[in-house]
Amino acid sequence: MLSNVRDKAGRTATLAGSTLLTWGLLAPDVIPGPGLLATTAAAGIGLATNSRVRRAPNGVRGTAIALYAAPHAGVAGLLVCELLAPAGAMSHLVQAGLIALWSGATWWIRPGLLAREVAEEAVTQEVAEVSEPEEEAVVDEPDPVYASPEAQWWAEEIATDGGIAPHTVLLAFRKLTPECLALIIGAAQRGMPVPEMSKAGLSAKFDVPEELIETGPVPGRGANVALVIVGHRPQLAEPEVDVDRDEETWAEIAEVAIPGVTLVEANTYELRRELI
Repeated sequence: MLSNVRDKAGRTATLAGSTLLTWGLLAPDVIPGPGLLATTAAAGIGLATNSRVRRAPNGVRGTAIALYAAPHAGVAGLLVCELLAPAGAMSHLVQAGLIALWSGATWWIRPGLLAREVAEEAVTQEVAEVSEPEEEAVVDEPDPVYASPEAQWWAEEIATDGGIAPHTVLLAFRKLTPECLALIIGAAQRGMPVPEMSKAGLSAKFDVPEELIETGPVPGRGANVALVIVGHRPQLAEPEVDVDRDEETWAEIAEVAIPGVTLVEANTYELRRELI
């Protein structure tokens, strides 16, 4: 409703200005003086009552005030021209053209409304800039560094979230035989036990029967590491039985000292210290 009132007031002011200029053209000795005072008062009252223009942001305040006061300045300038212009038909014709130009331009452009729109747009932009959240600086995370290509393969293929052995890392590996691989697996988080690993998943990944995959502790280490054997575990070779050294020694002695005597049994005794 307030905008409608201002719209009608602006149209009325334009008509009043056109009327004042026309009277000034007809009575240049009477109207221009009081008309200048009335125009100045109208501009002051208009700015005083138009808080949007007066409180516009600093960047556009001067522009908004200049737009609002432009029609009043035009009326004041034309009144001065009417006061100083020489008499004559041509002079009146030029002044009438200027009055018509001012009236049409003011009616079409509507400087008062334009000034308010400029101020409102500036306020809207300021509010948007204040309320707009600051963009967080995007920090590129460095690529993870792996101890070996095998460790990278384990992290990307086995230890992914929801994978076969999530939250684990490959610490070491060794190929025991062409058909057997030993892996030392650690927990990704220091001080935590190695999560349970899926034998079925490892079987599918390595293409090895599930019964040939073993998981267990690392001898001498805590639960933060685990041993994984993939394939046929090699069997330890049985130690060879050494030849009885006692028999060899007796055979050497008997060959020289007492030929034909065979060692049947040998016992070892610890001599008491006083007999030595």
